[in-house]
Amino acid sequence: MKTNLGLFVLGTTLAGVLTVFVAGCSKPSDSTGTPPPSTTVGTEIDDSVVTTRVKSALLADPDVKSFDFKVETRKGEVQLSGFVDNQSQIDHATTITRGVAGVSSIDNKLSLKGAATTVGNKVDDGIITTKVKTALLADANVKSFDITVVTRKDEVQLSGFVDNQSQMDRAIEVARGIEGVRNVRNEMSIKK
Repeated sequence: MKTNLGLFVLGTTLAGVLTVFVAGCSKPSDSTGTPPPSTTVGTEIDDSVVTTRVKSALLADPDVKSFDFKVETRKGEVQLSGFVDNQSQIDHATTITRGVAGVSSIDNKLSLKGAATTVGNKVDDGIITTKVKTALLADANVKSFDITVVTRKDEVQLSGFVDNQSQMDRAIEVARGIEGVRNVRNEMSIKK
């Protein structure tokens, strides 16, 4: 078990570092010509390490490991998103995250699930998530690598960090245009 967790942590860290290098050090300006807020390669790597540490801490906790949390980090600010069963799970995840080295603040975007889902709902939600991610990737005005998509009962939650309000608005517009999407929850934050 420890070997699997160690391999997961190593793999996640390497994936984060590779993502930084593939994405490039300087990001292009948006359609308004305004350059996005800059970060250094060192900050991007540090953020990847913090994300990996938070994911590992959440996975290692027996009360939390089975939940589907999305974790994004920007300059030490950790954004938690996804759906959970109750408020105590949100509180517990926040406490665990706060205890991780390198976390400067927490932006809690976790939502309560509500009623149980069926296998059919899960399959439909997976299809919707894939369609939304594909549409975001295809849109030149949206940097979809920075946006996390989670779907629950036809409700799409968009989270992560975007460069500006126009990018956020466009991502919401794209998600709303996907067949089967009943509602879009905006949990995105503008990069500081």
